[in-house]
Amino acid sequence: MKRIYLASAYTIGDKEINVKRQLDAANELMDLNYVPYVPLLSHFQHLVHPRPDEDWLHIGKEWVKVCHAVLRLPGESKGADAEVALAHYCGIPVFYSIKELKEGL
Repeated sequence: MKRIYLASAYTIGDKEINVKRQLDAANELMDLNYVPYVPLLSHFQHLVHPRPDEDWLHIGKEWVKVCHAVLRLPGESKGADAEVALAHYCGIPVFYSIKELKEGL
């Protein structure tokens, strides 16, 4: 099964809406038999055990490296753009819609 990293906005806009957007995409990917990695679930970890933003960004980058693809969801985000750049550097394909991902993997 293919591991898909979800890259999207978190701090720009409403954080809860941004988390829900990733969860909705993850659910759709699961229905298609992909294994999504949802980095914005760290939102809930951070509520209980706050950590510096750099910790979450570092963890995300490590997960990008072991995924088969990155799905970049719409929205402005320096962090998501950095994850996309890392994926390109590592030769990991980046897709901008679930439809595109299904056709490309």
